[in-house]
Amino acid sequence: MSDATPPPPPANPYQGSAPLSPADEKLWATLIHIGGIFFGFLPALIGYLVLKDKGPFIHMHTATALNFQISLYIYSAAIFVITIFTFGFGAILFIPLGIVALIFMIIAAVKANQGQPYAYPLTIKFVS
Repeated sequence: MSDATPPPPPANPYQGSAPLSPADEKLWATLIHIGGIFFGFLPALIGYLVLKDKGPFIHMHTATALNFQISLYIYSAAIFVITIFTFGFGAILFIPLGIVALIFMIIAAVKANQGQPYAYPLTIKFVS
């Protein structure tokens, strides 16, 4: 027989994983804000569900991004209703909404990359 040591016990799959390093938190927060530009609420939702327990910085940024994306969909629905009642003329309001949303998401990504907190203006708080 050999004197090999027994293998370690399997890791507990229900145990939380280790927190992210500050650099990783900044990277993921930045990617989640940038992802909102291209994929809407999905990066914020997935990031919130997967990364919220990995550190306070990433939790704050994912919750902020998700709240903003949900608010953006509500504002878009309101503009859609306005568009119907104005026989299509209200659709012009989508342009400033899109521009403002793009600017806010870029600012949020820059702040996240710098390791600073950011709160989107005009955001309804759904998750914390």
